[in-house]
Amino acid sequence: MLISEDPGVGKPVALRGVFAGVLMGLAMLVPGISGGTMLLAAGVYPDVIAAVADLTTLRFSRRAGILLGSVVGAAALAILLLAGIVKGLVVDHRWVMYSLFVGLTLGGVPLIWRLAGRPSSALFVGAAAGLGVMLLMVAGIQPSRFGGEPNYVLLAAAGLGGASAMILPGISGGYLLLLLGQYEPILGAVDQLKLGLLGNPVAGVASDMGLVMPAVKVLAPVGIGVVGGVVLASNLLRWLLRRFEAPTLGVLLGLVVGAVVGLWPFQQGVRPDPGNVVDGVMLAADDVARLAQEDWPVRFFDPGVGQAFTALMLVGVGLGVTVLIDRIGGSRERGRRPPEASHREQ
Repeated sequence: MLISEDPGVGKPVALRGVFAGVLMGLAMLVPGISGGTMLLAAGVYPDVIAAVADLTTLRFSRRAGILLGSVVGAAALAILLLAGIVKGLVVDHRWVMYSLFVGLTLGGVPLIWRLAGRPSSALFVGAAAGLGVMLLMVAGIQPSRFGGEPNYVLLAAAGLGGASAMILPGISGGYLLLLLGQYEPILGAVDQLKLGLLGNPVAGVASDMGLVMPAVKVLAPVGIGVVGGVVLASNLLRWLLRRFEAPTLGVLLGLVVGAVVGLWPFQQGVRPDPGNVVDGVMLAADDVARLAQEDWPVRFFDPGVGQAFTALMLVGVGLGVTVLIDRIGGSRERGRRPPEASHREQ
């Protein structure tokens, strides 16, 4: 049986799924935290991976359906309700949030190291390859931030990357969204969808269906990418871990370490002046006036002593949070091998 029936689980599968889904939804919003890590923390990671692979190969079970339904539903609700808050924090307090994201990202290193077991040359070769790929991505991708229609290819790729975070412990889908320049647009579209459907009773803002369709234009390709990513990543991961476990985990390790480069915290959005060129477009006064703060060009700056010290503290906080979650998940999963391991032994 692919889905574990561990009698020691205790709580009903739906409640465990809801708890795991809320944690995973928060992870999708925060670059640096992996949704796979959150599933480990909730004690459902092997079950979810097995359930996804089960359903994608058309072997249905009631328990798998309940588990995945509760995880996905809770994650979607958490993202819908909190996307606007997280986006605002990133736009208004970029260096503070990025410092926290660095620590959260580095927290994935001990998780993957533990999964790898004994170090080997294949692990280090894979790590070097993963690090090189991530450095090339950081150096080579220059996301467009000015005007125009949504880039549907990048949005679908962002959904594909976000879905990988559900499957791969230690890999942050939120970071990939940042790297592709789609993090703030996607969070903004989610918040716009919420306002269109529900309004904002606290601020006295009524729902407005006119906001829904522009948000759907952004979120639909993301959703397609997510579905494809879940199907592909779950089955590909099982195949790779059966045949090339050490180099595969090494690549994941290298990707996590390399991700920190793109999260250098001391950067901030700078309002452009008329006549400045942004993404090849010379801005007129009207262009500057309608350019949202989230679309301002990002520039690096030299931190003061206080900022540097605060950033180091936030890195430590983020690292501690992820390591703590990893330890909680590890204690729950101790003695329960992931499905890939059992297949390798058969």
